[in-house]
Amino acid sequence: MLVFSKAKLVFLSVPKTGTTAYQAALAPKADMVVRNPPELKHAPVFRYNRFFRPMIERFIGPGTDVVAVMRAPVDWLGSWYRYRRRDALAGHANSTLGLSFDAFVSAYCRGDAPPFARVGCQAKFLEPQRNGTHVTHLFRYENQDGFRSFLEARLGVSIETRLCNRSPALDLDLSAKTEARLRRKFAADFALYDGIGPNGRYEMPVPPARSDD
Repeated sequence: MLVFSKAKLVFLSVPKTGTTAYQAALAPKADMVVRNPPELKHAPVFRYNRFFRPMIERFIGPGTDVVAVMRAPVDWLGSWYRYRRRDALAGHANSTLGLSFDAFVSAYCRGDAPPFARVGCQAKFLEPQRNGTHVTHLFRYENQDGFRSFLEARLGVSIETRLCNRSPALDLDLSAKTEARLRRKFAADFALYDGIGPNGRYEMPVPPARSDD
């Protein structure tokens, strides 16, 4: 996660969306850089709202925008699958070595997903909070030009990124049955991704406020 006080912008780091490369490029220009632990580096909206937003609003002021990147759901799962096939995880419970991508996605769709398939979901990461806290600018991973242009205009800098943590390419074949199950169980992810516009605007309903928020 990166915070830019003058630009009043917070950059949330959705896992497996290429944000590490942007963090490396923009960290010297950021006023706050959260690198570790992973639970804070990759703080979802609910965690940002609970732990970071009050501090940011107090010292930077209200009206801070939140930007994030979302990847096509199947491609996003493919990135997790490839990442967990690396040799360093051989023998670990979260390794995908020896598994097909179809088997990985099938396990991901289970209600009691095994450790190797517990990767969360992007819609939950980006879910708006009842007090109105939400991502204000959401870009598709494939729209790198649009995302870079947004950041450069907002921050007043030129950005050059290098590939970081890229997993080796693999065939990511899904059976029609598995893909249909994925689309049914994680319909919110597909709907959210489909609703992202080219300029980073999107529509995602904000839950009604509760009296105890």
